[in-house]
Amino acid sequence: MSAPQLVVHRDKELMAQAAAARLITKIVDAQAARGTASVVLTGGRNGNGLLAALGASPARDAVDWRRLDLWWGDERFLPEGDPERNATQARAALLDHVPVDPARVHPMPASDGPYGSDVEAAAAAYATALAAAAGPEDHGPVPTFDVLMLGVGPDTHVASLFPEHPAVRETERTVVGVHGAPKPPPTRISLTLPAIRAAREVWLLAAGEDKANAAAIALSGAGEIQAPAAGARGRARTLWLLDSAAAAQLPRELYPPAAA
Repeated sequence: MSAPQLVVHRDKELMAQAAAARLITKIVDAQAARGTASVVLTGGRNGNGLLAALGASPARDAVDWRRLDLWWGDERFLPEGDPERNATQARAALLDHVPVDPARVHPMPASDGPYGSDVEAAAAAYATALAAAAGPEDHGPVPTFDVLMLGVGPDTHVASLFPEHPAVRETERTVVGVHGAPKPPPTRISLTLPAIRAAREVWLLAAGEDKANAAAIALSGAGEIQAPAAGARGRARTLWLLDSAAAAQLPRELYPPAAA
């Protein structure tokens, strides 16, 4: 697993714009190298801010949207189209405005979908879809995502992996149902740390002073059970993208510039 690198931007708007530009470059490079690219999206204000910035960027047309696979790191287990679902928000921010191939957009199941209220069955179905998309070169039950993005919660949670919860302790399954989440709604679906660590690059997004303590804890040697963000690492690169408010409590020695 790669050691974290940090990029600190002046404010959340600049962070979103810079992250969007960085993501466009990664997708274009992956498509040039292998014909396709795969990205795992995240929700929340920073994830949606990045998608909106990407949609507003003239460079978005450099992406061949038909050759892009999109997955999600977690989802609120709510009915299809619910405004609180990450997939609903991603469609409004970006996906409804670019020519994606619907067959290559992979939202997590909704609570009114084919699995009904059975969140465990819904999680197992998503794990099956990930396994079906993995090739021999991936050496595991999930694709080797080019970029997997995660928002960081004030409690250091990533995806729907909360401190000390059973899901963050999972070592075998790639997708789990989450019960009793400490923030609403309590029932969710989430990738696990083993699935997250299959990505080539993991990007953790944190903006705002309410994320400063979480960033400091996760980047100062905390364990992943107590601070799930500390366990989110990419195979080739782990990149923390922060604004100055979220970075305010970090010691200066953690500030070396990340490689381009």
